[in-house]
Amino acid sequence: MPDDHKPLAGRTMIMSGGSRGIGLEIAERAAEDGANITLIAKTDQPHPKLEGTIHTAGERIEAAGGAVLKFVGDVRDDDAVARAVEQTVERFGGIDMVVNNASAIDRSSTDALSMKMYDLMQDINCR
Repeated sequence: MPDDHKPLAGRTMIMSGGSRGIGLEIAERAAEDGANITLIAKTDQPHPKLEGTIHTAGERIEAAGGAVLKFVGDVRDDDAVARAVEQTVERFGGIDMVVNNASAIDRSSTDALSMKMYDLMQDINCR
């Protein structure tokens, strides 16, 4: 039974796309509320244009009070997602919440958007 001060204590969230942005904010808030969190993210090394990696996100989540399992993987890879689920269950005993936050975006106009980028956005955002 969660306590009033830590309503997610003992609960486990598995989250894609939590290494930066709104995903990281959600994960930090869940950690403040006592959640265990598995992050699935591709960013293992710093990106030249985007702040944050799975490692810096993990540090922030731990600083907020949560336990974290960092899983470097791609949500488009079924085997990687299955391994992340297995490792989460092994470490935390189960999964109570799933937050699918991974995304890709290109703000180009429709006529300038490459098919490769369109396919990437569909693969990730609709997954």
